[in-house]
Amino acid sequence: MDGGDGEDPVVQEIDVYLAKSLADKLYLFQYPVRPACMTYDDVPHLSAKIKPKQQKVELEVAIDAMSPNYCRSKGEQIALNVDGTTSEDSNTYSTKMMDKQTFSSIQATTNTSRYAAGVFRKGELHLTPLHGILQLRPSFSYLDKADTKHREREAANEAGDSSQDEAEDDIKQITVRFSRPESEQARQRRIQSYEFLQKKQAEEPWVHLHYNGVKDSRSEHERQYLFCQSMEVTENTELVKTRSEYLSMLMPPVTEEKVVKPVGPSNVLSMAQLRTLPLGDQVKTLMKNVKVMPFANLMGLLSSGTDSTAVLRCIQQVAMLVQGNWVVKSDVLYPKNSCSPHSGVPADVLCRGRDYVMWRFTQERSVLRKEVAAIVKLPPEDVKDFLEQMSVPRLNRGWEFLLPTDTEFVRKHPDVAQRQHMLWLGIQSKYELEKVYSLSKEDMVAKKADSQPVQVSGEQRLQAARQRAKENQASLQKDFERRRQTGAESAGVRVKEEPLSDTEEPMDTSLPNGLLNGYPDGMSSTDSFNGHGAHAPSKELQDFVEATFRKHYVLTLSEVKRLFNLHLASLPPGHSLFGGISDRLLQDTILLSNCRQIAVPFPSQSSAAMDEQKVFALWHTGETFDKHRHILFDIYMKHYRVRRNVIQTRLTQELGEEVTKADIDRLLKECCISYGGMWYLKGTVRS
Repeated sequence: MDGGDGEDPVVQEIDVYLAKSLADKLYLFQYPVRPACMTYDDVPHLSAKIKPKQQKVELEVAIDAMSPNYCRSKGEQIALNVDGTTSEDSNTYSTKMMDKQTFSSIQATTNTSRYAAGVFRKGELHLTPLHGILQLRPSFSYLDKADTKHREREAANEAGDSSQDEAEDDIKQITVRFSRPESEQARQRRIQSYEFLQKKQAEEPWVHLHYNGVKDSRSEHERQYLFCQSMEVTENTELVKTRSEYLSMLMPPVTEEKVVKPVGPSNVLSMAQLRTLPLGDQVKTLMKNVKVMPFANLMGLLSSGTDSTAVLRCIQQVAMLVQGNWVVKSDVLYPKNSCSPHSGVPADVLCRGRDYVMWRFTQERSVLRKEVAAIVKLPPEDVKDFLEQMSVPRLNRGWEFLLPTDTEFVRKHPDVAQRQHMLWLGIQSKYELEKVYSLSKEDMVAKKADSQPVQVSGEQRLQAARQRAKENQASLQKDFERRRQTGAESAGVRVKEEPLSDTEEPMDTSLPNGLLNGYPDGMSSTDSFNGHGAHAPSKELQDFVEATFRKHYVLTLSEVKRLFNLHLASLPPGHSLFGGISDRLLQDTILLSNCRQIAVPFPSQSSAAMDEQKVFALWHTGETFDKHRHILFDIYMKHYRVRRNVIQTRLTQELGEEVTKADIDRLLKECCISYGGMWYLKGTVRS
């Protein structure tokens, strides 16, 4: 020791040089699953590639299949699972044996500013900053490829058994939703999602590299760049820092990073945050999230000691009393100038329809979804949303109100119950439910609050609805025939009497604003029929049908109606196309739009609805390709499902020339869909 200050003596001074030639290219590879004594230096490297932006590397190295430790039967089995029995250039293992493996990298750290590779030579230390530190582990992607091959083989085996008719499952309905403008919060969540990051990673192309061994001359040449190339001192590099400052430069103090709180959904609020809000906002937030709640439960969620009288004042501003329970008001869920997230229907129309559902539950315990949908004439998704908010489905009883009747609350607060009853009467008057929903006065008479609801099964109510529909149909038929005779006689046309069949309804109530008297508003019997006894379609309706079939080529009647409902939802309120559109008018419009009905011979055990068995196809477009479609449609008039080679053979025979693969692909893409190795017309298969 030199002196009494306790400092260590300087033993040697070493010059330190900063080499920058490989600063942006130098990576440190780590193999965490491999002992340090077992390196890969002498193992043949077959290929290497990198994604520079992501710092992702893949190395393909050979496996010594001649080693006594190698299980040959297992290697052959893995190669068979991955590549099958075929010999192709794209096979993973060309030798029919697992003779190679792939290493895939992950970043050990994203901040490499404190790491460098050092080389000591002749009393000099040369440091090169590391661009990345990567850990390489074996990749098992070949197992995914084997699993995919297995699924393909199973699918091929199922498709090959064409002699047996298989029962088809229901086709999954596709719901079209109108997307809203993306908020900044939603955009931040999207770009941080796993799916988005995976997509961005897949977009960067691989850069293929050439591997050089440790002892290759090129490797030796590259190692020279680890030494500083310019040894001349061009500036004064004498250290003028104090010892403490120098240590701080070498090891800067750890700064506590600011923790960014994750962005949660806008409708999530903790109870601690909730109780910091004013009482009115607390009640509104709870009701908006819960939708239906007894008053006792609401008091239990609020802070102890909260005045029940004040809560009653607040709850009446944001909810309505239904069977003694509180249900959030429609205008709270659907504010002004908003629209349905499912169909884009305006908020005022949604509020009127939801208020009708709430009013029905003030009258009875259960409602039928079909009855409600036929009356409010809103898209099925919105009607289902209304019912799910305040009821649950019951077998043979329709949708039953979510909670039992709270007679205790009505008994304790008769003044509130009476006030809510008057509010319901006001809602009936405001929306004029009698006129809007064509309800009778008897239907509008509210039952007393203390009366017990009568339980009626769903089957009984369905029978009653069918009876009423049959009576209405007979009345409409008489009026229909009388108007048609009057219009035909005035036009000098003899009309053949063709009564409707029992299975055909004069009006489809699933279409919004259907006709109640057989004619659109403002149209007389004379101008509502053309010379053939069919409804005359409007120009706008015919334009919609023509544009739809130009896009889809083949559609079932039910799919046309669904697309028409979506089209109506996109129109402004009061549009002229909102006039009554019946099934007959829609079918006549299709047939007048260069389309024909394809009589597909469905199997007798088919469970498809009548509308799904009515298949229409665009027959004439003015293209020479029309003859290809005509041959295809003729095939499907004899068989409801066929194989691709059958279609190709028939086209070749009819056209007298070889049909190209591009024409076959175009024809099948326009008109057909594949399922189980067979081809069906669009809309006629239940997958």
